[in-house]
Amino acid sequence: MRIQRLLTILVLLSSLWLATPSAWGISREIVQLQTQVQALQDQMTHMQQSFDERMGVMKNLVEQSTDSMNKVAASVTDLQGTLQKQQTDSGSHVDQLSGQIQALNDTLDELKARLAKVSKQLEDMQAAQQNVAAQQSQQTQQQQQQTQAPPPDVLYNNALRDYNAAKNDLAAQEFADYVKYYPNTDLAGNAYFYLADLEFRQGNYQQAVKDYDQVLQNFPTGNKAPAAQLKKGFALLELGQKDSGIAELRRLIQRYPRSNEALQARDRLRKLGVPATGTTARKMQ
Repeated sequence: MRIQRLLTILVLLSSLWLATPSAWGISREIVQLQTQVQALQDQMTHMQQSFDERMGVMKNLVEQSTDSMNKVAASVTDLQGTLQKQQTDSGSHVDQLSGQIQALNDTLDELKARLAKVSKQLEDMQAAQQNVAAQQSQQTQQQQQQTQAPPPDVLYNNALRDYNAAKNDLAAQEFADYVKYYPNTDLAGNAYFYLADLEFRQGNYQQAVKDYDQVLQNFPTGNKAPAAQLKKGFALLELGQKDSGIAELRRLIQRYPRSNEALQARDRLRKLGVPATGTTARKMQ
């Protein structure tokens, strides 16, 4: 704007100078005006040069800034590309790690299952070993007890002697020891019978029935089997189990019809008012 004003003033002064009559001559004011115009022209030239220099500097700065911006943009682009590549590589690496972790988990589950099977086998082996140890301990204990107990014939004879002498408590203990230490001998059936008979005498009919059953179940062909079945029937009657007692006596008569025990069974059934045969306990009129 300042340059334009100076140019306008210069043009006006030149016009005035040209329009002045020659008759007037060159006055002192005109010379001063020309001097001022020349100074203005010089000033304008200097300002134009300064402006051009500054514009050059600004242009250079703009070009440098543009280059810097372009470099920064290129760096940003390269950085974005690098980041995207890293993210892609990281994603692939994460997927690979996930697959490896899953495979490890599967292997761990398989190992746990195998370990559970091995633990179960160990527990079974320990249980079997404990059972074997318990059986061995029991057998050892029985052997030790047998070595401490009298010989079977001596123990049985002592028990039978005390039984006949009505030493019931002592005889019961001796017969109990006999079936405990020698449960598989031929005389074990007799020992069970006498033990049950002592219990019958003491009124312990429930236990007597159990020991009579030992004779009938484990020694059915022994010489005490008929007597054991007869006394079992009597014990059931004493317990108030009339139908079971009658059925037991009838089985005795059917199994040993000509034995002395069969005669006693018929006599007891006659006193009860029921027949020796049949399936019901019907009282006779």
